[in-house]
Amino acid sequence: MTATFNWTALVVAITAVFLFWTLSSTSSSPFTRSFPRLANKRICLLIAHPDDEAMFFAPTVLALTNPALGNHLKILCLSTGDADGLGEVRKQELQKSALRLGLRSESDVFIVNDLARFPDGMDKYWGEEDVAGLLTSAFAPPKGKNEAPAATIDAILTFDKHGISNHPNHRSLYFGAVHFLRTLMKGKTGFSCPVTLYSLTTTSIFRKYIGVLDAPLTMFFGVWSNLVSALGGRRRRTVLLLGMGRRGFCS
Repeated sequence: MTATFNWTALVVAITAVFLFWTLSSTSSSPFTRSFPRLANKRICLLIAHPDDEAMFFAPTVLALTNPALGNHLKILCLSTGDADGLGEVRKQELQKSALRLGLRSESDVFIVNDLARFPDGMDKYWGEEDVAGLLTSAFAPPKGKNEAPAATIDAILTFDKHGISNHPNHRSLYFGAVHFLRTLMKGKTGFSCPVTLYSLTTTSIFRKYIGVLDAPLTMFFGVWSNLVSALGGRRRRTVLLLGMGRRGFCS
């Protein structure tokens, strides 16, 4: 009886994952519609270290750099990841990785080497003013008081406030990006923000490492989140990005 039950449970689990995958693959699916579609946008992927682009954002970058969408994606990395003395090697790896992920050229990869403001380390928090200031100088030309806010990018993609792994460098990017948007809109009442912030959703350790079995749960929460937002009279812009194997499967 036990053996029969285990096989039955396995078949049910595989079938459920397959059904969710099939449903999410159709353009008319509610799962597909729960994800925002970015096309003809200028996008900045804001990361802390070389390898973040592959370890955390690879499926998303591959999707956004699809030529059919017409997006122009750039990577802004705020350190060389030199904590172990491999900074130069990791810089070269990031540039090669970016091209494999669909970026147009190595010139779309910007790596900051400023140990005073952005030191690499598990105990190093970066000032939100420093992160925001860098984003402002790179993407937001100054405007007059009565002029609409403007930027040379349409979207920022980065970590959320928990940083996926609670890494302080990752977390600092989120708070810096939020501060950048607030600064951009300061004194601009009546105007809409020209830049949208998308963040990588941190999940529990359990969900992070159960692989493809998390796919149905992730898709369900994506639909539910957008439904709740719609009922509340707001359009919530979220990107549900997944961890390691589960992230690659769902993408």
